[in-house]
Amino acid sequence: MQWIQNLFELAQQWLFQSVVQPILYSFGMGGMLEDGYAATGWLLVGVIQIAVMLAIIGPLQHWRPAEVRLDATEVRTDVLYTLLHRLGIFRVALFFSVEPLFDDLFGYLRVAGLGTVHIDQLMAGVTDHPLISFLIYLVVLDFFNYWMHRGQHRFEWWWSLHALHHSQRSMTMWSDNRNHLLDDLIRDSLLVVLGQLIGVGPGQFIALVAIAQLSESFQHANLRLHFGRLGERLWVSPRFHRVHHSIGLGHENEQQGEHLVYGNSPALGGHNFGVLLPWWDMLFGTANFEIRYDPTGIRDQVETGRDYGRGFWEQQKLGLLRLVGRA
Repeated sequence: MQWIQNLFELAQQWLFQSVVQPILYSFGMGGMLEDGYAATGWLLVGVIQIAVMLAIIGPLQHWRPAEVRLDATEVRTDVLYTLLHRLGIFRVALFFSVEPLFDDLFGYLRVAGLGTVHIDQLMAGVTDHPLISFLIYLVVLDFFNYWMHRGQHRFEWWWSLHALHHSQRSMTMWSDNRNHLLDDLIRDSLLVVLGQLIGVGPGQFIALVAIAQLSESFQHANLRLHFGRLGERLWVSPRFHRVHHSIGLGHENEQQGEHLVYGNSPALGGHNFGVLLPWWDMLFGTANFEIRYDPTGIRDQVETGRDYGRGFWEQQKLGLLRLVGRA
C-alpha cells in the first residue's frame, strides 16, 4: 500500500503547488496554506471517486439495473449533491466555519489535561501493522455510524432532515450525498469529534471517509446485485441497502401492519442501517436479508403526495420547514 500512498502524496503536492496555493495567495489567504493542503487532499480523493463511479459503477448500473425508468431531473439534482461533497466544496465550508471551533475545543481540553485516546496505542502489539490499525478504526467508526443512522430515523427532528435522503424515487450511484446540508453538518461534525477523540490521524481519516463514500455510492447504485449468503453478511451490498430505502419496509415499522407516526414523520423502525458492515444490524436485530428490489422512497409520497422538493434549493428549504413543523 505504500506505493499508493506515495503516489497520492505526489499528486496532492503537485495539485496544491500548481493550482491551490496560487489561488490562496491571490486572495490574500497565505495563512490558510495548511488547511488548503488538506482541502487539496479531499479534492483529489473526490476526483478519484468520481472517476471510479463513472468507469465501474456506472456501467454496472446499465448492465443490471434494479429499475429501468428513472426520473432524469431527480438524478441530475443528485449529481449536483455529489459534486458539492466529493469535490470538497462542502468540506471547505466546514474548514472556514466549524473546524476552527473544534480546534479551540480540543485545545481547551488539552490545556485542561484531558487528552485524546489513541486506540492503536492502547492496543500496542496488536496494531503494529498500519493495516490492522486502519481496520480497527474503520470498525469503530462504522459502529458509531450505525447508531448515528438509527438516530436519524428515530428522532423526529433529525428525520425531518434525513427524510430528504430517502425521498429519492430514482436511486442511483449519485444518491449517497442527497442530504440536507444541516444533516450533513451534524453528521460530519460528530464524526470529526469522534475521530479526534480516538486518535485517528488526518491521513487515516481521509482514507476512511474515502472508502466509506465510494462504498456508499456503490450501495446506492441502481443495481440488481447481492453478494451471496456469506458476502451479504460481510459487507453492505446494493441489495442490502436498497431494502433500507424501500417504501414501507426499510425505514418504517410495519411489523404490526400499522403505519405508526411520530408527529408528522413516519414511524422509524425498519431495517439495514449499517453503513459499511451489516454486523451491527445482525447483532441488534435490524438485518433483513430478503433478496428483493422494491421501489424506493417514503410512504407519504405515495399515500398523500407529500412534496420533498425537486431542485436543490427547494429540497433544502422544505427540509428546514419540516424541521420547524411547517411542511
